[in-house]
Amino acid sequence: MIQTTTRLRVADNSGVRELYCIRVMGRGRSTVASLGDEIICSTKAVTPQSPI
Repeated sequence: MIQTTTRLRVADNSGVRELYCIRVMGRGRSTVASLGDEIICSTKAVTPQSPI
C-alpha cells in the first residue's frame, strides 16, 4: 500500500532512483493506493548524467 508522502524506489532504467508520492488519484478521499491505482509523483533523486 502506498500512502501520500511515501518515498518509492524505482525499478526501471529511466535514470530515476527515487519518487515522492504527492496524491492518490481515483479513490475519492482515500489517501492509500494499492495495485493498479494511479498516483502523482515527483522525482526526488536521479542518476548522474541521466537524460531526465
